[in-house]
Amino acid sequence: MGKVKGLDVGTMNLVGSEQGADGKIKLKLMRHTFLDIEANSFTKSMLKKQKVQYAEMGNKVYILGDSAFELANIMNKTVRRPMQDGVMSPGEADAVPIFGLLIDAVLGKPDEKGQLCYYSVPADPVDANFNIVYHSSVIAGALKNLGYTGKPMNEGHAVVFAELGDKDFTGIGISAGGGMFNICVAYKTIPAISFATSRAGDWIDKNVAQVLGIKVNRATAIKEKGININKPANREEEAVCIYYRNLINYTLVNIKNKFEKAEQMPQFPEPIDIVCAGGSSMIGGFVDVFKEELKKLSFPIPINTVRLADEPLYATARGCLLAGLSEVE
Repeated sequence: MGKVKGLDVGTMNLVGSEQGADGKIKLKLMRHTFLDIEANSFTKSMLKKQKVQYAEMGNKVYILGDSAFELANIMNKTVRRPMQDGVMSPGEADAVPIFGLLIDAVLGKPDEKGQLCYYSVPADPVDANFNIVYHSSVIAGALKNLGYTGKPMNEGHAVVFAELGDKDFTGIGISAGGGMFNICVAYKTIPAISFATSRAGDWIDKNVAQVLGIKVNRATAIKEKGININKPANREEEAVCIYYRNLINYTLVNIKNKFEKAEQMPQFPEPIDIVCAGGSSMIGGFVDVFKEELKKLSFPIPINTVRLADEPLYATARGCLLAGLSEVE
């Protein structure tokens, strides 16, 4: 079996990872979105000239990735996504075939048939009544169709592998995504507790869209334009800031409650680090607000520091790859 690959299956983004011949990790990101338009020869000709990535199914053309998101905003349409609330969307009939196309775009073909691919999955959420069995199986099936052998890995655990090597892989990894926040407490690579909360970036976007009376993907664009949640400049940014602070507080309260009820929480000999990754952690002021909300709580574990991953969008994919390499080497 050839060298392993890694895949971060996020609600908002897909990231593929592999180790190059020079030993360096190569990463490829693609927005996990699509938009369908009527197929005709003129449209396809224009898409090819503009080098827009698309696929044909039946009598429709499906624009993929960032191009779909940008076009949806221009046309005031709602972009479509294979995933919702952190798992495969039950309301998207085209989700599974489009998902396979998007994975192919970020991973490419396997170096040899059956190549191992570690892929990220969320943990079961503590505040919602569903599990990830179907979701994980769909990803494994899509990978198999492309010639890979898939192996699931918890998102939070992948953040630990990517970011806490200098701490003996001990600490708390948080993957702050679009559909869920995934949390993993690990001691020397071993996950002690893994769980998720069902409020994340999408929850912010939906609420901001509702209070401002705009499309959800327009709210996403506002959030991603480079604002600081400690320094809102207008009414739109103020709405984003309000829901971000509420989300961070909600997440920390759930973490605290989960830790206090856990029966197998390790007794750490010294304070540990919290590392945050994922697209929802990249907004300006995230760590500052996180620290402010953390101070309000009587946290059951002594914390040394809270920081962002070196590359928040790529940490989970990098962690999946590193975990896979540790298995095959």
